[in-house]
Amino acid sequence: MTSNLTALLIVYCLCIAALSMLGGFLPTLVRMTHTRTQVIMSFVSGLMLGVAFYHLLPHSIALQPQPHAADQSVWWLMIGLVVMLLLLRMFHFHQHDFSGEEEHNHDHHHADTTNPAHKLSWVGIALGLGLHTLVDGVALGAVMQGEVGLGQTGGLLGIGVFLAIALHKPLDAMSISTVMHAGGWSVTARRSANIGFALMCPLGALLFYFGVDLVGDSRDVVVAAALAFSAGAFICIALSDLLPEVHFHSHDRGKLSVAFLLGIALAFAIGGIEPAGVHLNGAH
Repeated sequence: MTSNLTALLIVYCLCIAALSMLGGFLPTLVRMTHTRTQVIMSFVSGLMLGVAFYHLLPHSIALQPQPHAADQSVWWLMIGLVVMLLLLRMFHFHQHDFSGEEEHNHDHHHADTTNPAHKLSWVGIALGLGLHTLVDGVALGAVMQGEVGLGQTGGLLGIGVFLAIALHKPLDAMSISTVMHAGGWSVTARRSANIGFALMCPLGALLFYFGVDLVGDSRDVVVAAALAFSAGAFICIALSDLLPEVHFHSHDRGKLSVAFLLGIALAFAIGGIEPAGVHLNGAH
């Protein structure tokens, strides 16, 4: 690994931690309206889908040994999707409406969102989000290690993953903070939980980035599997969690659709700054 990639990863981790912290404090600083939240969710959904299909999966295939590289990556993608789906089903940890407007302004009701503080303890939500954010950290660490395997050292391959995580973490942090507030937890307890959550993604990224070399000659295979697994997790979050929340709302369909497409377009555009031929097989 190179020193510039390590330094860039540390910068990414610091930015993600700072944005996550901001998300935890945001409900006390700014009123997040229902429409604002939905627009952000639409944009992040598109960005996460684009990053999964335009970046994580192609990088994984390029790192896999021949033959059957695509088959191996698709298997790991499916495993990541199923694991994340099971986590979502087990903990139902995404509570993304912070405005209180949904119940009054819209005619649909989700059984688990009417009063999340009474349906789920913040501990369950924090545990689910903690596991989820560790997967995000692995994705970031894997894509930075993937640069080494693909012979790149400019840090360009990790930008899309970084943006997808950085824009999503504040929503997750707000989920924990909001549910804890509704449950009557003190400001000190909420701040402590927010700090702990903010450190989870950097922890996962750094552990994978520095630890994967311990597997020796299998390093590229492990990195490729982690990239594909992360792609599946990103796809699951976008399609089974974020997008359905947006889809159920009949209002602002045009605005939400544009935000979703802009997220995909940004992920695609980021690919334009990557070195030519980086997705081609046989990069070893």
